[in-house]
Order: sequence, then structure tokens, then C-alpha cells
Amino acid sequence: MDIKQLTLVIGAVLGAISVALGAFGAHALRDVLTQNNRLETFQTATQYLQIHALALVAVGILLRQTAGDVGLLQSASVAFVVGCVAFSGSLYVLAIGNVRVMGAIAPIGGVAFIIGWVLVAWWALQS
Repeated sequence: MDIKQLTLVIGAVLGAISVALGAFGAHALRDVLTQNNRLETFQTATQYLQIHALALVAVGILLRQTAGDVGLLQSASVAFVVGCVAFSGSLYVLAIGNVRVMGAIAPIGGVAFIIGWVLVAWWALQS
């Protein structure tokens, strides 16, 4: 599997996971998360995961349609995956497990998201 196909697959899988986690949080965890004031944290993790799953799918489509240098797009896809794991993952652990140290990891994921978007913009300016 090449990076083009892998980017699309990861984006699609993360999209499915985000919907499943959103439903799980809204139904199975709602009472627990609401009692501990962590529902908003869980929803934020899900929202960012959904947005960046779609971003990965878009980058995967761009990778498949681009004949030229795709290094920036490949780097953007890696940054988006890192952002999903670090940002959304840490917020899920914080919301569900109340592991407060995870709050310190979320900004790393946020920076990865920003880098991904900047790389996409840089690629667009160069193409």
C-alpha cells in the first residue's frame, strides 16, 4: 500500500471511528461525562477528529491526482495523523480516564494540525 492509498484509508477509518466515538460518548458515556464536566472535552476531541479525518481524505485525493512533487502533501498527511492521535487521543483519555497529564499532550497535536494545514497551503502555492 502506497502513501496515497494509506492516506485515504486512514482518513476513512478515522472518520468512522470519530462517528462511533461520538455516538458512544453521547449515549453510553453521557451520564459519566456530564457528572464530571468532561462531556465538552470529549465532544471537542470528536469534532477535531472528524474534521481532520476529512482533511486526510482530501489530501489522499490530492495525492492521487497530483503527478508532480507530493512531498508536502505526504508530510501534511503525517502531521494530520499525529494531530489526531496526540490531540484527540489525549482529550479522549482526559475525558474518560481523567488522566490530567494528557492535557499537556493536546497542544502538541494542535501544533501538528497547524503544521498540516500550513503544508497543504504551501503545496497549493507551489503547484
